[in-house]
Amino acid sequence: MSERTRGKRVREASRRHFLQTSAALASGSALAGLAGTNALAEPNNNLPPNVPEWMKAPGDPMGSQPYGAPSVHERGVVKNISKTLQQYISASGRTPLQELDGIITPNGLFYERHHGGVPTIDPAEHRLMLHGMVDRPLLFTMEDIRRFPSQSRIHFIECSGNPVYTKPYGKTASDLVGLVSCAEWTGVPLKTVLDEAGLRAGAKWIVAEGADAAALTRSIPIEKCLDDAMLVYSQNGERLRPQQGYPLRLLLPGFEGNMNVKWLRRLKVVAEPAYSREETSKYTDPLPDGTAREFSFYMEAKSIITRPSGGQRLTTKGFCEISGLAWSGHGTIKRVEVSVDGGNSWRDAELQEPVLTRALTRFRYPWHWDGTQAVIQSRAIDETGYVQPTLAELVAVRGLNSFYHNNAIWPWRIDASGEVSNAQA
Repeated sequence: MSERTRGKRVREASRRHFLQTSAALASGSALAGLAGTNALAEPNNNLPPNVPEWMKAPGDPMGSQPYGAPSVHERGVVKNISKTLQQYISASGRTPLQELDGIITPNGLFYERHHGGVPTIDPAEHRLMLHGMVDRPLLFTMEDIRRFPSQSRIHFIECSGNPVYTKPYGKTASDLVGLVSCAEWTGVPLKTVLDEAGLRAGAKWIVAEGADAAALTRSIPIEKCLDDAMLVYSQNGERLRPQQGYPLRLLLPGFEGNMNVKWLRRLKVVAEPAYSREETSKYTDPLPDGTAREFSFYMEAKSIITRPSGGQRLTTKGFCEISGLAWSGHGTIKRVEVSVDGGNSWRDAELQEPVLTRALTRFRYPWHWDGTQAVIQSRAIDETGYVQPTLAELVAVRGLNSFYHNNAIWPWRIDASGEVSNAQA
């Protein structure tokens, strides 16, 4: 019997056991047993068979929440903002990955990274300049941009410093790789706008500039601009939030987050890259031989188990579904493998639909925890055949001077009490 066939049979047996257990708990005899407990005999108790307090009076009218808000019981699910790193002009806030389901990140929890604070821009006064090596230099209002035929596509954006190579690595999935999020983006293909202006012979790069106080500037290969790049004005069905580049940002699916320039105000078509601060002194990778990786645009295949993960606790032995996220800037995720024995053996996880190119992909693996210490981890394989490396493998090639593009496997340790912690710490 092959390893893959054996893995499928184990997962199917796990599912059957889980469904049988769930059915037993939902049966009348199980509920009857619960009804006889002392806790349920107490007056005004909210557990069955009593009538809970929230059924005894009308709830809050809709008019008090003109913009929907989460339940008060979810008030702890917020962006992870470091209490030790000063958040002034250059700031960041991480997505609480371990608290989320599916693949879409709510707008209020989408990670942030900015270099000159968040500008307050009046969309009526915002303009996009397109100039340089074009036949017709153009100046667009936001109304002009929205008149072009639009598209909506689901893609992730990830900061290339997610996470850094050196300790301290962090306790939770958010601490480690919370600088990644995924959304449905709506806007105009950049190619459509470039066709309107007409590219001249010799045009090889486009220099994009943001309207923040840092005037963040990045050089983008013309091939990417003519492929799947977009000028985005909406996220998850509503206009971009200021932290995400309102009223207009660049979207470069699969490229490092810093290149997806927010508050986009200028596109200059040129023959050579600008060699700006963000592509020389920053966002390059010093290597052990004294050279540096430059213009390493693509975010390589990565995955992380988000449940169970650091800061969480298993309360009972038995069935435990392992769940997490995988993504790759080079296309779709083809497989995710999970190990529950510290990397000694690996089994295929199930990929949850939809599985989209350059988007977060949710994976699941059925597991029975026996109550003893275990180390769990995942590794992603994308459509190119690239396999996510261990941290040791990555460091052996790039050394410890690099700050960016760490896509290493991240293991979690579960101790006998069920507490989950970072196994690399």
